[in-house]
Amino acid sequence: MSRRVRVKPSKSQSLVGMIAGAVFVVIGISLMPMMGTFGLIWTLFALAIAGMHALNFFSNKGVASWEIDVNSTDREDDFEAKLRKLNRLKEDGLINENEFEKKRTEIMKSEW
Repeated sequence: MSRRVRVKPSKSQSLVGMIAGAVFVVIGISLMPMMGTFGLIWTLFALAIAGMHALNFFSNKGVASWEIDVNSTDREDDFEAKLRKLNRLKEDGLINENEFEKKRTEIMKSEW
């Protein structure tokens, strides 16, 4: 079984990236009158960098830096992944307690 894992910067890395991006936006705005098109392109790239890091800092999903395909043939990994996914659904409020228990029981029975 193959699954894709998204890797994104930590909150502290995103905070530093957001601040650095904001500084470069300010520099770009001040350079724009002197540098013309280059100043505009600089500012747009800096804005994109600051925006990406702000999204990663303020949201749980964010923008992944890397995506890794993980091949798992171990049945225990699949079992654990199903239980973890089910738990995340419950924590996010996407399923209620009754649905959680019902599906958990199904997963537990299928493992044995």
